[in-house]
Amino acid sequence: MKLCRFLGKDRRPEYAVYRSGEIAPFRDWMDAPPTDETFFGRLGDIAVAIASRGDVKEDWQPRPRTLLPPVPAPEKIICIGLNYLDHAIETGATPPTEPIVFSKFNTALVGDGEAIVLPGLSHEVDYEAELVIVIGSTAKHVTRAEAMSRVAGYSCGHDVSARDWQKGRPGGQWLLGKSFDTFAPLGPCLTTTDEIPDPGALPITMTINGEVLQSSTTAQLIFDIPHLISHLSHLMTLKAGDLIYTGTPPGVGAARKPPRFLCDGDVCVVTIEGIGQLSNRCAAESAFD
Repeated sequence: MKLCRFLGKDRRPEYAVYRSGEIAPFRDWMDAPPTDETFFGRLGDIAVAIASRGDVKEDWQPRPRTLLPPVPAPEKIICIGLNYLDHAIETGATPPTEPIVFSKFNTALVGDGEAIVLPGLSHEVDYEAELVIVIGSTAKHVTRAEAMSRVAGYSCGHDVSARDWQKGRPGGQWLLGKSFDTFAPLGPCLTTTDEIPDPGALPITMTINGEVLQSSTTAQLIFDIPHLISHLSHLMTLKAGDLIYTGTPPGVGAARKPPRFLCDGDVCVVTIEGIGQLSNRCAAESAFD
């Protein structure tokens, strides 16, 4: 099933079944619809309710222009660097022998249709299309064999990156370069694991203004999803709602000759087969002054 989150009545977050161009809000046809507080604990109930209603054809309505990130504010946003073999080759780096882990703050999250704000403090804002794992239940010291049972589903992500902060500041300010507000678009939906039988074989692309700049497949992941979850769970307790941005394919702006960084008005679209399209327009920070 595909689930999304949007601002509903009284501008409160609500949940809906999602399909391209349409939503079916749970409040219209389900007693006690899910809330941010109950969402992950009720995924089983939600699946039963959807199955009992069939296609809920009478409840579909146009989707909002802007969706919220499809999960409530996560405790952790964990990101994996240089995790596509073809991207590692592109950068000239030696493929890592263990996951390269960094993080973003959850104030960077925005949904499908929201603006990516290009900060005045950076002149080298880059794009990175990513498959995102959504953790569905607590994972601590899990094995690779147990790891997939902790996954609620997947979403499209965009790891926006200020390269002049990530690499050009003393010590390399990865956290700051990755955590400007709006630097973690996520959406348009949460696609549950039953719809993605093999997350290790998903085509993934980034287009900007209609031009394909990244194109690969998750088969290029150096560390697959069970490996990442097991590895991380031995370092920290993963909790429901935590996000893992799994890495980006080749074609990033910093690796191009000449470099291609994001500009005011650029429209970035991440597409992952079986999940959907995440679209965000870039806007200069000065436009919000």
